[in-house]
Amino acid sequence: MKKELLEKYAKLIVFDGANVQKGQYVVINAPIEAAEFARMCVKEAYAAKASYVEVRYNDDELSKLHYQFADEKKLCEVPQWMLDRTQYAIDNKYCVIHIISENPHMFDEIDSELMAKVNMARRKAMKPYQYYTMNNIGQWTIAAYPNDAWAKKLFPELSADEASEKLFAKILETVRVNEIDDPLVLWEKHNAELIKHCEKMNEYNFKSLHFTNKLGTDLHVGLVDDHIWQGGQDVTANGVRFNPNLPTEEIFTMPDCYNVNGKVVATLPLSHDGKLFEDFSFTFKDGKIIDFDSKTEKEFLGKILNMDEGSSRIGEVALISYDSPISNQKILYYNTLFDENASCHLALGACYPTNIKDGEKMDEKTLLEHGGNSSMNHIDFMFGSQDMNIVGTTANGQQIQVFKDGNFCF
Repeated sequence: MKKELLEKYAKLIVFDGANVQKGQYVVINAPIEAAEFARMCVKEAYAAKASYVEVRYNDDELSKLHYQFADEKKLCEVPQWMLDRTQYAIDNKYCVIHIISENPHMFDEIDSELMAKVNMARRKAMKPYQYYTMNNIGQWTIAAYPNDAWAKKLFPELSADEASEKLFAKILETVRVNEIDDPLVLWEKHNAELIKHCEKMNEYNFKSLHFTNKLGTDLHVGLVDDHIWQGGQDVTANGVRFNPNLPTEEIFTMPDCYNVNGKVVATLPLSHDGKLFEDFSFTFKDGKIIDFDSKTEKEFLGKILNMDEGSSRIGEVALISYDSPISNQKILYYNTLFDENASCHLALGACYPTNIKDGEKMDEKTLLEHGGNSSMNHIDFMFGSQDMNIVGTTANGQQIQVFKDGNFCF
């Protein structure tokens, strides 16, 4: 990959994704495979006048070894220094850049019950700090970097080097980085288009949405009172704009976690915690999943749904036209950042407080009273399709077609 394109990508992540502010403390989470690219992001962060940039590297191969050989009790411990490090970053009003590079089959051989125990312990320990990003107190952004295993999963007919090069080219295409244009200008235009959809949905102020398709989805999703549709660029509590996801094609809002009924059938696999879930579905009654099925990893999926009360309810509903840039690539990325932006999706678990009027001022109990879900989890899964139809019902009972044959009607 040309250095100039990588530098453009790094600049986009820092200046448009995280929108690093002068004097701000920055944390970059990155896989060791992306060390060189992480250094580019550090350089751009300092160009944005960051006060200090801390890089935290992760290594899935090392994590796999821990799962295989470490003491279970130690695996489930979250050391105080890790919590102190998070609190230190919050005290310094940090922004965070997540560079992800997922191997969809990394943990296939690892016992699902052990992984569930470890994930439960870690998420429980980190939940008190979840408010910082969920409430947009500080900026955060997620972007991707390829690895050979991920690339070979997508393009098995190519050599590892060729597959990684092709995957990176596709990633850059999704985030509007090319040799000619300024990606910051392209993203300004893209954000404006997403805002138009949000404004239209906020104007309708639907009470509920009804999703149907031929695969078997027949789902009624109630929306909380005073909900707010958001998409693309977001804004922190003190007015700093940022793009949480690079790429993004979605607009999203807060469902009423007690008012979801019917069946939803996933249209794309879900890669989560190193496990791959395929051909799965959920049945809801009064907001709660009462039945589910999955062709793969059903037992582990059940453990996720039982992690806490909110894990079996939804906290987000997102709309994306089937005719959209990532969908039109016809690539299954086996990565939620990309696949969720190719398809309408729901999220199991926590809501975003900013999706309801004055939500950032509400505590967990108040949010729940308004229908906003609370959980240690927030897991997006995709259910959009080429024949998806969505009908919205307004407060006075008027029904309006929102999607027809997979795409927005307005």
